[in-house]
Amino acid sequence: MNIQFLNLQKINKPYQEAFQEAFSSFLASGYYVLGNSVIAFEEAFANYCGTKFCIGVGNGLDALRLILEGYKALGKLTENDEVLVAANTYIATILAIKQAGLTPVLVEAEARTYGLNFMDVRRKISSKTKAIMPVHLYGQISGTKELLAVAKAHDLLVIEDAAQAHGASLENGKKAGNIGHAAGFSFYPTKNLGALGDAGAITTNDEALATSVRKLRNYGTSTKYVNDLIGFNSRLDEIQAGFLSIKLKNLDKDNHKRKAIAKKYLTQLSNPKIILPKVNDFNAHVFHLFVIRVENRTDFEQYMKANNIGTLIHYPIPPHKQQALSAFHNLSFPVTEEIHKTIISIPISPVMTTEEVDKVINVINAY
Repeated sequence: MNIQFLNLQKINKPYQEAFQEAFSSFLASGYYVLGNSVIAFEEAFANYCGTKFCIGVGNGLDALRLILEGYKALGKLTENDEVLVAANTYIATILAIKQAGLTPVLVEAEARTYGLNFMDVRRKISSKTKAIMPVHLYGQISGTKELLAVAKAHDLLVIEDAAQAHGASLENGKKAGNIGHAAGFSFYPTKNLGALGDAGAITTNDEALATSVRKLRNYGTSTKYVNDLIGFNSRLDEIQAGFLSIKLKNLDKDNHKRKAIAKKYLTQLSNPKIILPKVNDFNAHVFHLFVIRVENRTDFEQYMKANNIGTLIHYPIPPHKQQALSAFHNLSFPVTEEIHKTIISIPISPVMTTEEVDKVINVINAY
């Protein structure tokens, strides 16, 4: 039995007929940019997240950047303001801050949940801090009670990087994307809600921000050929919007399957060489990835490959050690660095069979 890390063809196969119908409808419409499919998806996803507004954009990086640019246009952020952000995130989170002319201030990670270390958050707040960007990494909502308390005490904007957390929810029913002032989503094909190409969205309850972002995504225009802002070209594609509307209907069901697999991993994986993730609340985690830690990662990776089980590393190099961020090379984040040296993701998806899950468990326990 060969177990791929993720089989996108198998995930998307049940939608093939619906995708073809959506494409035919798109082709016949003659309206190929910011048409009815985008409007329909924006309404559906806003309703799903519980927000007043959803604005479809080109990708997850643009979603985060356009939120920041939108707040700059509204005068709530200015050049070089500081934004607190997780040191162990994917580099896109930090790129969005830098590209918006703001200053990322990296915060140490919590070793078991991979979320923000709030002791370090409090240490890093300065008079220049204007926002905090929690990353719901691997699908788990990041420390909400502490997050909102800190943000309120210091009057900070809360901008969620929800790129991996579609459908994760809190005890009060609020979903990722409806916790802070605004949120950025990615619909990259591997996500829990994945398009068949690049796609992203912003959710918010702030009407002024929504209006600003709608302009910014489309060259800064309020109406055709009327440019109010220095804008961008980052629009959700009509075709991808149609595909996403189809898949959104099954997102909760797919997340439920992911949670069932994760629960099995957490209760049945019992190898002392493996460190399992800490899950504070199953509802607040949608297991975009199931990430374990192992000391000799290369050996473990080869072992899994020899047993025909795919793995991936999310992510091998922490952002502050990347050449693109050489100005951060002098910084030290011991927990983040240890996480990046030891993490490895094992298969988890809504199309895994019971036999595949059992094999992964048995192989890891025998390591």
